[in-house]
Amino acid sequence: MNNCYKILITGGPGSGKTSIINELENKNYNCEHEIVRSLTLIGKESGIDQLFLKNPLDFSKNLLELRISQFNKKQDHIQTFYDRGVHDVLAYLNYIKIKFPKELTVKAEKIKYNKVIILPPWKEIYIQDDVRYESFKESIKIYNEIIKTYNHFKMKPIVLSKGSLKDRIKNIFEIINTNE
Repeated sequence: MNNCYKILITGGPGSGKTSIINELENKNYNCEHEIVRSLTLIGKESGIDQLFLKNPLDFSKNLLELRISQFNKKQDHIQTFYDRGVHDVLAYLNYIKIKFPKELTVKAEKIKYNKVIILPPWKEIYIQDDVRYESFKESIKIYNEIIKTYNHFKMKPIVLSKGSLKDRIKNIFEIINTNE
């Protein structure tokens, strides 16, 4: 289906994205999962504690290609939800102040989500783990960089209010059904 409506769920680390994606999937919505956690775990198995920090540019080029493939995958659904998006890669590079080749920007310019829903930092649910190395303070900075990046690419992020998982899912469908 070429007219699949693509909804991005993004935000800084530990803001509840994966919980939302998992709940949407439990309700039989089509979802594409975050890729970076599996790449980071593979790196850990190879003895590299933080693959992204060891070689941010190569890691990000690889991740960008994987997310573009995920975005371009043929969907047989009316809508698809994505846990993080293509442009998040550039936001993270900007956050750590790494210069990157223009080709990454050119590739990202070709990708447009129908809706970009961003989850704000939420200290009460934030947890660091084996893969999430950022502090809560850093997650706020990443959140701000993500907003700047999607605005730069002319996709206005819509902030999802904090609340129960049920309320957040309800709010997502209210956002999707508005014609902004």
